[in-house]
Amino acid sequence: MAGKEFVRKPVSGYVILVLELVLVGIAAWMLSQGIEYRSTGQVLGAVFAFVLFIFALPGFIVVQPNQAVVLLLFGAYHGSVKHYGFWWVNPFVSKRKLSLRARNLEGEKLKVNDLVGNPIEIAAVVVWRIDDTFAACFEVDNYEHYVTVQGDSALRHLAKAYPYDEPEGGTISLRGSTDEVSDALRQELQERLQRAGVIVDEARLSHLAYAPEIASAMLQRQQAEAIISARRRIVEGAVSMVEMALDQLGARKMVQLDEERRAQMVSNLLVVLTSERVTPVINAGTLYS
Repeated sequence: MAGKEFVRKPVSGYVILVLELVLVGIAAWMLSQGIEYRSTGQVLGAVFAFVLFIFALPGFIVVQPNQAVVLLLFGAYHGSVKHYGFWWVNPFVSKRKLSLRARNLEGEKLKVNDLVGNPIEIAAVVVWRIDDTFAACFEVDNYEHYVTVQGDSALRHLAKAYPYDEPEGGTISLRGSTDEVSDALRQELQERLQRAGVIVDEARLSHLAYAPEIASAMLQRQQAEAIISARRRIVEGAVSMVEMALDQLGARKMVQLDEERRAQMVSNLLVVLTSERVTPVINAGTLYS
């Protein structure tokens, strides 16, 4: 039942502290007067004042910045104190302090299968904080353990929803779409942890790799894909340069090329532009020689 939290503004502890000191002074004076004049009433009054002083002491609490104190009175929720300072509350309430500061959850490396079934290793770092103290205390048994378990579960679900890599592009992948994947992980974690009164400020992958048993094979595949992609771009660039060269030669009317010589020049230029070493063998003959 998240959302039942209500913030209580307790009495200033400094005011009660002054009253406590006055009470001690009165009790000491009454005790001395009772002993001097042998007055039973004054002695009993002094004893009562001392008992009242001791009774009020447990009510003092110190709340630090970004800290909250949850109050319980005979098993019933009695509000939360979120204002930092020195306060006094009902001495009968039990108090539980919670930190509202941002925390890091650095998950362990998980071995799961991605969308296409490849075994991968994945881990994430989550920045979270408590927002609803009632939910954190009473909706889950242990909110820290709850965050850890739900974090692992959300990360496993995320890994199975996307492929590790998408060579052709155009789709979201774990390796190629970092921002989209991180945002999806944060949203899923927020939905899961809302019951515990937790807000997820940030969630990002801290480790992503193929599992050791297929890492070598996948590395070879990536290298082959990189070579093919590079060759494709080289060829595309070479064709564009040859086309530009022929267009400029024709526009300036520097030479007149028949179809045979035109094909010969295209062949020579492509050899020069696509060769890895600048030692090409130029064909100086004709197509029919």
